[in-house]
Amino acid sequence: MRERDRIIEPNLTRADLSGTNLSEANLSRADLTDASLTEATLSRADLPSTDLSEAHLVKADLSEAELMSADLDSANPVRANLFRADLMRANLTAANLTGADLTQADLSGADLSGADLSGADLSTASLTREELEPATGDENTQLPADLTPRRTGA
Repeated sequence: MRERDRIIEPNLTRADLSGTNLSEANLSRADLTDASLTEATLSRADLPSTDLSEAHLVKADLSEAELMSADLDSANPVRANLFRADLMRANLTAANLTGADLTQADLSGADLSGADLSGADLSTASLTREELEPATGDENTQLPADLTPRRTGA
């Protein structure tokens, strides 16, 4: 999408956007609650403060997307590409991030309470022990070198 193709604050609740190319789209403050974005391309999309709660993001490409303060409560970005995504202060409560690529993602201040990070790659992600602690993971979860798994979290 070109800069003039701005979609600001649209209501796309429960919309089926599976496979849609929304690269570089401005969906600032959009309501995408329970939307189907399976295999959608949202690379470099502008999604700050967007409501993606309960969204279906399986295998979606969100690489380099701006998701600062976005609400991904109970979202399903299983095996999603979140390479270099800006997730600062994002709400990822109970999100299913199984197998997601979060390399070089910024998770500073993100809420990962109850998030499932099983098999996710966070090896070069920016986050702290405190941000990681409320999440769960498994032996396949790849963490930054300075963070080691604990039994009570990822």
